[in-house]
Amino acid sequence: MHGFLPPHPAPTAIVDFYKANMQLTLIYGLIIAIPTVIVAGVVFGKTMHKIPTVVNEKLFNLTTHAQSKLPSFWVSVLVSLTPVILMGLGAMGMLFLPKENPLNQALQFMGDPVISLFVSVFAAVLLLGKKSGKRFAQLMDGMGEYVKPIAMILLIIAAGGAFKEVLVGSGTSDYIVGLMKDLTLSPLVLAWSVAAVLRIALGSATVAALTAAGIMQPLIAMGNVNPELMVLATGAGSLTCSQVNDTGFWLFKEYFNLTIWQTLRSWTAMETIVSVVGLGGCLLMDFFI
Repeated sequence: MHGFLPPHPAPTAIVDFYKANMQLTLIYGLIIAIPTVIVAGVVFGKTMHKIPTVVNEKLFNLTTHAQSKLPSFWVSVLVSLTPVILMGLGAMGMLFLPKENPLNQALQFMGDPVISLFVSVFAAVLLLGKKSGKRFAQLMDGMGEYVKPIAMILLIIAAGGAFKEVLVGSGTSDYIVGLMKDLTLSPLVLAWSVAAVLRIALGSATVAALTAAGIMQPLIAMGNVNPELMVLATGAGSLTCSQVNDTGFWLFKEYFNLTIWQTLRSWTAMETIVSVVGLGGCLLMDFFI
């Protein structure tokens, strides 16, 4: 989700940078995500059983909530996947229904990222919040607190967009295009490589993806690359080699009480596998799209 799939902030912002189609990006991202999850999750995960861990039970203690008030597993999953489902239906309508078809227009409206996220939030309030026994007024009062954690993400996206405009206005992007136009290397590999270098240097996958998209954006104007695959290749590169300068690295380490070496062995390796398999999926799909 973090690297490939809207409506996560980084892929969503990159879609706008590259002028890609949001619904097609979601479909292509889901196709690539399936083998990526199998390789980085199921296959690689089998090598993790030798890492001894003692999980902090306080992090997962549910005794403060009555079990009867917790939503069911399937309701929780449905609410979480609501944006993806709505955007996927919008993509299906765009591919298989005429543009003027009323059903297609309705699906496009519901599949808009802003609308789909609004619907999912509304569903969460009704199906998850009300199920916990809280009054509607209490849920509304808490919305301000729930929004605070994403404030920094919004600032990062805004800063990434501003930096992109600096690159474009200063002519840096045109200079990079001039250097790369005679290269035989695939633009997908270039986008992945730039994002990967920035990820290793900066730590933040979101900043790396947005900055790389700003640098690589002029290649889209050349018309020799699929913009949706460029979104996915850039997102894949931004996941490479998460290590000590990435907050996600420390979050994973502390949640599972791992040593730094164990975190490198598990989290860092897994993220890098996701990145490499994602790039491979983009290159493979480039032959058929």
